[in-house]
Amino acid sequence: MSTDSKGFAIVTGASSGIGEVYAERLADRGYDLILVARRLDRLEALGRKITERTGRKVETLQADLTLRSDLAKVEERLASDPSITLLVNNAGISLEGSLLENGSPAIEKILAINTVAPTILTAVAAKAFVARNNGGIINIASVLAFVPEMFDGIYSGTKAHVLNITLSLAEKLKGTGVHAQAVLPGATRSEIWENSGKDVDALLPGMVMETADLVDAALLGYDRGEVVTIPPLQDEAQFEAYNSARLAMGPNLSRKEVAPRYRR
Repeated sequence: MSTDSKGFAIVTGASSGIGEVYAERLADRGYDLILVARRLDRLEALGRKITERTGRKVETLQADLTLRSDLAKVEERLASDPSITLLVNNAGISLEGSLLENGSPAIEKILAINTVAPTILTAVAAKAFVARNNGGIINIASVLAFVPEMFDGIYSGTKAHVLNITLSLAEKLKGTGVHAQAVLPGATRSEIWENSGKDVDALLPGMVMETADLVDAALLGYDRGEVVTIPPLQDEAQFEAYNSARLAMGPNLSRKEVAPRYRR
């Protein structure tokens, strides 16, 4: 056990799945932890386990990120505590069905957790970290950001948003001591599937990555300074080609004249 600390890492959605593994791995790396989730009993049990195993300090912060008052508690901590050096925006939910099968309350809930919360926390953390010229932000997006036609467009849309804010922020952070990374998992074994009524093994047989493998790969990408990390993608050239085409198209997307194909 080491008494040296890399500072505190805030992990949202830390009570299970990807967030729980991030908490374990970051403690192993020398971070003290602030664990955020709704289920306080599970947070406290995880905190005790991590402290007993690693000697790291672990605090728990119970928060339902659909509630503006609870989100504000996390914001305030991020903005005011200079010992925090890393934010992992992991909390997220999925839905059963698409826009056609869900009502306003369910849609508002997924937007609050998957879009509003990580955007606000990213903004607060980035300002605090830039002021100190030190820190990191890890945003958990999804490969579905690239393929909205698969499953429901609500979830994939929220994850495309997370990817977009990370790409934009990373550009603004160049030359600073702050790094932003978007992690794009494919199907990963976690409670998000069963909570949304899906059997992931039936849905995607033989394609489900173990959570620990996902997090270990994502942290390797973080160590390498990657802005976008896609652990399941075997052929990196495919993403590089996609990204190059996207950037090449950028300067041509706004013109005074209508494109010839739309002229009568």
